[in-house]
Amino acid sequence: MIERFIENEITLKRWRRFKRNKPAAIALIIFLFSLFLTITSPYIANSDPLYLSYNGKSYFPAFKFYHPTEFGDESTLVMDYRTLKLQESDSVLWTMIKWSPSESNDNVDTYPSPPSTENLMGTDDRGRDVLTRILYGFKYSIAYALSVWVLTFIMGVIYGGVCGFFGGLVDLVGQRIAEVLSTMPQFFILIILIDIFHPSLFMLIVISCVFGWIAIMYYVRGEFLKNRKKEFVEAAQGMGAGNGRIIFKHILPNSLSPLITFSPFAISGGILGLASLDYLGFGLPVPTPSWGELLAQAQRNFTIAWWLAVFPGLALSITLFLLILVGDGVRDAMDPKLAEK
Repeated sequence: MIERFIENEITLKRWRRFKRNKPAAIALIIFLFSLFLTITSPYIANSDPLYLSYNGKSYFPAFKFYHPTEFGDESTLVMDYRTLKLQESDSVLWTMIKWSPSESNDNVDTYPSPPSTENLMGTDDRGRDVLTRILYGFKYSIAYALSVWVLTFIMGVIYGGVCGFFGGLVDLVGQRIAEVLSTMPQFFILIILIDIFHPSLFMLIVISCVFGWIAIMYYVRGEFLKNRKKEFVEAAQGMGAGNGRIIFKHILPNSLSPLITFSPFAISGGILGLASLDYLGFGLPVPTPSWGELLAQAQRNFTIAWWLAVFPGLALSITLFLLILVGDGVRDAMDPKLAEK
């Protein structure tokens, strides 16, 4: 199906080489399926039912908010559908997991509680369902990783492209600035900036991009320095093409292979980076679902709550492993030595 939308012959060959790498192709399918699950998580794990037939009327609580007064309850502002008394003519369709990410299970004796039929992966130290928080947490992890990847790549491409294309004094000054920034203790500076500003997903993305573009810049600069002397660039210059056309039409498309190869590893690094920040307490604000926050709880309760370490750790490890397999497949597909195969 994807091949129908690929018109470029070289891209089509690369896609076919990627498909021949079975571990990478299977890993990509599993990763995309996991991405689909986390995007649709409100309709998989929720304390509100998908469908409710009550007093002859149809409701869709998982998709739309209804005030409790519509069900005759004037004592609260948020409807608890579990306490709603249904008649024989009424019906309800629950989600697969009947817990919201911030909802506590009041039916257990202690927090955290071990895995059970109600909470398949147990609860955390506030009684919240671990499986639900893992499912929701992946959404924030991938949103952070993808956003940082896109922004740092754009910044790195612009900075490195300018340095590599113009060279001379522009490249000299640009490289000295990048070298100064690269010698700074980046992780500690990020923690300081996060501690100064109010933590949020948007703020974490912005702060993480402060230094994240430097590594990408070196790749782009090297590719531009190599490609700017190629025959097709000199031919374009001889035909009177401007710098903008040469950069975006000729050099940049031929300089993206290392960036595309590096992308899965950059995304996995972003996921691990957010988990590290959440583990240290400098990540997403409470009570946002987070894999790192669950691992931090596991460290505080390591003698009584093994499930807080096992299940989030497995989720993080499997995700990183899948991205590594995809990265290996992309690297092999982009390898010029395999271009004729």
